[in-house]
Amino acid sequence: MPKQSTIEAAKRDKAQGKSAGTQAGEFIKEEMDKIRSGETGARNTKQAIAIGLSEARRSGVNLKPPARGKTSEKTRKSAQSAYEKGQRHEPVDPVRSRAREKAMKKTRAQGTR
Repeated sequence: MPKQSTIEAAKRDKAQGKSAGTQAGEFIKEEMDKIRSGETGARNTKQAIAIGLSEARRSGVNLKPPARGKTSEKTRKSAQSAYEKGQRHEPVDPVRSRAREKAMKKTRAQGTR
């Protein structure tokens, strides 16, 4: 789940009229920082970019999924799903969010990825 400061930075970019890719860059930057600090299980920068783009789409950035033939069908469908979720503006269930965060902390504490 992205930090509130990242969401605000993306909103600021949108207010300034910057492109969706620039707005998504805020989420990618945050994900790169998480990798460097060992917070996330991603193994390389390509994964960080993919996670950042997904978070951006789910947060409501108007970043369209890739066209057919550009990526695998699985990736395209995942991006389409994240995009639709972000456009609905539904609130995140706090109970599920806390449970997910708790599970992630437990996994990190055990040292498994």
